[in-house]
Amino acid sequence: MQLKQALTAAIDTLTANAVGSPRMNAETLLMFVLHSDRAYLYAHPEYELTADEQARYDEAVAERSTGKPAQYITGHQEFWGMDLIVSPAVLIPRPETEHVIETVLELARTKQAPRIVDVGTGSGCIALALAAELPWARVEAVDISPAALEVARANAARLQLDHRIIFQQRDLLAGAPAATYDVVVSNPPYVPESEPEKAQREVREFEPKVAVFAGESGLEVYRRLVPQAHEALKPGGWLVVEIGYSIERAVHELVKDWAEVRITPDLQGIPRVVAARR
Repeated sequence: MQLKQALTAAIDTLTANAVGSPRMNAETLLMFVLHSDRAYLYAHPEYELTADEQARYDEAVAERSTGKPAQYITGHQEFWGMDLIVSPAVLIPRPETEHVIETVLELARTKQAPRIVDVGTGSGCIALALAAELPWARVEAVDISPAALEVARANAARLQLDHRIIFQQRDLLAGAPAATYDVVVSNPPYVPESEPEKAQREVREFEPKVAVFAGESGLEVYRRLVPQAHEALKPGGWLVVEIGYSIERAVHELVKDWAEVRITPDLQGIPRVVAARR
């Protein structure tokens, strides 16, 4: 089958299965199978897929039709200009989380040798971006999941940043020494278990529940992390957390007695990052 025909058939299949952005998904999966870029797809519509390429493409499209995220099929996701390995063991990095990176960079760039810990590192996307941007910083990354840490370590090695980051298995900041860090940063789970519909179907069914859901209210992790961070931060240090839609006031309430609180919106104007100074 020619490339153009295979692409059209895939778009039709994804559309019939109510997969969003069917053309983008069909092209992404075909680029993955052919090890090509999008320009190649447009320049070679007459290319004849081999039997193996057609079989692998059909399989990828079938998987995507079930709702499985394309990133888990291809095994990759771009974040902060980095190509990251992702698997069902980790949350897929989102563009919105780049606002967290921007906030930390603004706060940490003036410090000579900031000590930063990324809590719930997952794929390692936050820790890796900060290590790349702040070569003079000491970056630590912790996660409760051994499988997630394995992915994060693999990403650090691929990006040649493994010598810059210390990885540890830990439940949030339990056992962390007092007054140690200049920045505690985290993108914690915040979807209430009582309201799973707040998460998209793909997120509910395919992404790791421990990275998505956080107790009945969605605030349980914040309620544990905030006092732990207050203890682990140096005086004047910052806690920087990503928040979900509609929980700004609740999270602000948890840090209302801190020295300073800043709220950063995303590009849609939705509050996305809370930064609190100890």
